[in-house]
Amino acid sequence: MDEKSSPIITALIQGKDTKGIIATITSWIFDNSGNIVYLDQHTDPVEDMFFMRIRWDMDGFQVPREELDEEFGRVCWRLGMAHRLFFSDKRMRVAIMVSKQGHCLLDLLYRWRSQQLEIDLPCIISNHDELKDMAGYYNIPFHHLPVTRETKPEQEKKAMDILRKEKVDTIVLARYMQILTPKLVNAYRNSIINIHHSFLPAFIGADPYLQAFKRGVKIIGATSHYVTEELDQGPIIYQDVVPVTHRDNVETLKRKGEDIEKMVLARSVAMHVENRVLIHNGKTVIFGG
Repeated sequence: MDEKSSPIITALIQGKDTKGIIATITSWIFDNSGNIVYLDQHTDPVEDMFFMRIRWDMDGFQVPREELDEEFGRVCWRLGMAHRLFFSDKRMRVAIMVSKQGHCLLDLLYRWRSQQLEIDLPCIISNHDELKDMAGYYNIPFHHLPVTRETKPEQEKKAMDILRKEKVDTIVLARYMQILTPKLVNAYRNSIINIHHSFLPAFIGADPYLQAFKRGVKIIGATSHYVTEELDQGPIIYQDVVPVTHRDNVETLKRKGEDIEKMVLARSVAMHVENRVLIHNGKTVIFGG
């Protein structure tokens, strides 16, 4: 964003559908001299739910920034809507957790360095030290916290201390091959993004490429989702697939899978940090850019 330009506000709104939501919110923004630059909405007729993403320019806006959440909240409260506000000049602070495989990590680091992902990246946490040099090349602090069954509680506490110290608000599991405890999941509810190397809900858990090979599938895929207490059951953010044939073996499936894993993870991280995701009843609504 141009340093001389004013920030853009992004509002995510959701609640039971009712008449006049769009008119009320857009009129409030207009009445306070806001210039709307984006608006999209979705109505779920099955659950009678309304979802909206709206963005407006702060240039000349009459409500002071420090009062905006309260004032906008009053408007949403009258409509029975929950809301969240984000400012374009405040980037998310993202920590990456990884084990031994570096393809997703390297892809994210490249996108961060080339400013395709507009995030702050204060640290990388790993239960192995194989990728320390990769972090060093990008000048990102690397924290090696080896995990065994006996040390898991202590090491996760250390990880949480690092996350708090660095003021992290989003965690990306870039093939971090550990199950997180409910304590960590609850501390970052709907803010931990995982990449699973299969097209969920197929082939949950370990060795999905081996499972896929044994079943003789004709496509393999990758799924990025928010982490919940249930393994590989969190709200899905993004998925994609690639065709395979009877000539593929487990190793070629893995090689093809790694390409799609990093793409799926990168796209889902972008959707999250651009504030394009709303969650309701274990499902996501994804708005455009």
